[in-house]
Amino acid sequence: MSNKYSDKKGWKVPKQHYKVSNWSDYNKALCHRGRLDLWVSDEVADSWYEEERINDGTGAPRVFTDLAIMTCHEVRQVFHLPLRQTQGFMNSLFNLAGLELHSPSYSSLSKRLSGLSLKTPAYKNKKFSDNDVAAIAIDSTGLKRFGRGEWHQEKHKLSGKRSWRKLHIAVDNHHVIQASDITDRFAADWQLVETLAEKVEGSVNHITAGGAYDKGPVYDTLSVHFDQADTIIPPDSNAVYDKDNDWQRNRSYQEIKTFGRMGWQRARDYGRRNYSELAVQRYMRILGNQLRAREFSRQKNEAFIGCGILNKMTSLGMPKSYRCA
Repeated sequence: MSNKYSDKKGWKVPKQHYKVSNWSDYNKALCHRGRLDLWVSDEVADSWYEEERINDGTGAPRVFTDLAIMTCHEVRQVFHLPLRQTQGFMNSLFNLAGLELHSPSYSSLSKRLSGLSLKTPAYKNKKFSDNDVAAIAIDSTGLKRFGRGEWHQEKHKLSGKRSWRKLHIAVDNHHVIQASDITDRFAADWQLVETLAEKVEGSVNHITAGGAYDKGPVYDTLSVHFDQADTIIPPDSNAVYDKDNDWQRNRSYQEIKTFGRMGWQRARDYGRRNYSELAVQRYMRILGNQLRAREFSRQKNEAFIGCGILNKMTSLGMPKSYRCA
């Protein structure tokens, strides 16, 4: 939960302990994420090259399909490879598989990334149907564009000179990233709610978000897209009851005033927000906290591909835990 009991008040809250009930299956799923049993599916092999090369006078006709470009970038992000090493990796894979295919050049991989028509992360319905989406958690994090690391800055007494992009995600109750987007670091979190909501398909009955999303337009947008959903967003500490506010915001204010913030969180199941926080942590640990592309259009597609990779990994298996202490 986002709000904890304060240690300053002398409350000693013991650490919660959980046990995983499907540890054997989850352990195998974690091992499968790191296996090197690489193969090229028939779908990818058959769709690697363009069937018809159309010369419309705007330049050399395309040789490789968008699926081929996206596949190469998926491999690049998983193994943290530069573009040239990605080209060599794919060619080596084709040679081992005995396929008469070759990888796009590193320059083609860079240029074609911005032209991919990606709107949502791939593989989001790999295991579950849209009708199984019951809860959505919204969150954002920062991804570094460029700049030296902390160790280099501290050693040489240099300024940061770093720049960041914001990654916005909407995660369902199966840990599947249903929607994502990239903005500059000056964009407010609540401004991307409508963009994310438009990409979520299926019925949703529970929505959680952090205090940064406590804005009137957020409630209006969510009520339009998910009219049956219970929106759980903590109001500001200085919030007041106002008849012009959304009724769910006023309800949260009154419940917090009556039962306290911790009691409100338990009653409204605000802990489901952890789905988005875990997804952010998973992105950082597996794919890193830095974008590889330099142009904004390429960075957006890089984020879409990254979220699709995580969806494919979580489809292999996730833990089922229960609290034991």
